[in-house]
Amino acid sequence: MNFTRSFIAIVLVAATSLFLASCNKDEVKPALAATTFSNLAADPPSGSYNPINGQPIGVTKKYTLFSFKTGAIVANADSASTKWDIGFNGTNVIINSGTSGPGTAAAQIKSAIFDELIEAPVDGFNQDNKNTAPASYAIPRGSGNGWYSYNQSTNIITPIAGKVLIIKTSEGRFAKMEILSYYQDAPATPTANSKDRYYTFRYLYQSEPTNALK
Repeated sequence: MNFTRSFIAIVLVAATSLFLASCNKDEVKPALAATTFSNLAADPPSGSYNPINGQPIGVTKKYTLFSFKTGAIVANADSASTKWDIGFNGTNVIINSGTSGPGTAAAQIKSAIFDELIEAPVDGFNQDNKNTAPASYAIPRGSGNGWYSYNQSTNIITPIAGKVLIIKTSEGRFAKMEILSYYQDAPATPTANSKDRYYTFRYLYQSEPTNALK
């Protein structure tokens, strides 16, 4: 009788172990969630704007650096490191690569709906090179060329709908990013009184070695 009970107990333990192992093997990882970062200051003027040429007064011309891995701003003192992925100064966006930084990051812009872009491309990535003629950047500069359009009548910068920045970091990880606003507190309708050079964007970072962005 004791032998029978022991045998049954062993069988039950083995079956339970197999069941748990099967569940762990087939466990589905939760979907990645996008994060919104608000009011990243991209070298806003400490004064106002020059009425003659419209240039901001009191800017540092330094880029505000950001890490997708940590989801935080990186100190400018670490600009010569691979701690950051992307940088912002005014409407200009740099990637940590080429002539912009010591990293090997690369990027491109895709015309897509942010939520529907669920895989990073396998090719088409570029790095920054300001030494070419003309200078080339992974995120193109100028109105209509990259992520924004500029209205000369109102002097308003507007993110172009359906433009998604895809970044491949120096660690070989992927992130997608959509710039939502260029103005402090992301007003729905910016005016001449809105404070510019404040980015609000949403992004999704893939920490695993895969190009899946979902």
